[in-house]
Amino acid sequence: MKKIIILLAMGGLIFSCGEKKEEKKEGFEMKTAKPEKKTEAAEEAAVPVDMDNDGVGPFKDVSFDEAINAEMAAAGEAKYKAICTACHMAEKRMIGPALKGVYERRSPAWVMNMIKNPDGMLKEDPIAKALLKEYNNAIMLNQNLTDDETREVAEYLRTL
Repeated sequence: MKKIIILLAMGGLIFSCGEKKEEKKEGFEMKTAKPEKKTEAAEEAAVPVDMDNDGVGPFKDVSFDEAINAEMAAAGEAKYKAICTACHMAEKRMIGPALKGVYERRSPAWVMNMIKNPDGMLKEDPIAKALLKEYNNAIMLNQNLTDDETREVAEYLRTL
């Protein structure tokens, strides 16, 4: 009788300790939340449009002629392609903002000061600081452009 009880107890233990069959996935799995897509309205709220701010630097009250200077824009395009396209595209956000329509959001003097004096702008200008934050603290490097080269790049940006 003892043998039967022991056998039943052992059988119960074996049955209750049976292995659960789980479906195991191969490979690495990481669950993440989808990042929120920022709409243009959300971006504008984060970094306001300010046409009255000339920024920090040598350029003040800059205005453009109505017609684009093709020679100046061509020189600016060459400079833009050589130094700006690593971080900027015309119509797509990259490391830095898309530059198409920049003069609808910023004054010409602000844009030229940002091109010429990004160090000073990032330290003192509230819009430049907001953009720095918006673009994950990716600092715009000073390319040490002359005033004429800065003006050429600014003229090219008008063609985008």
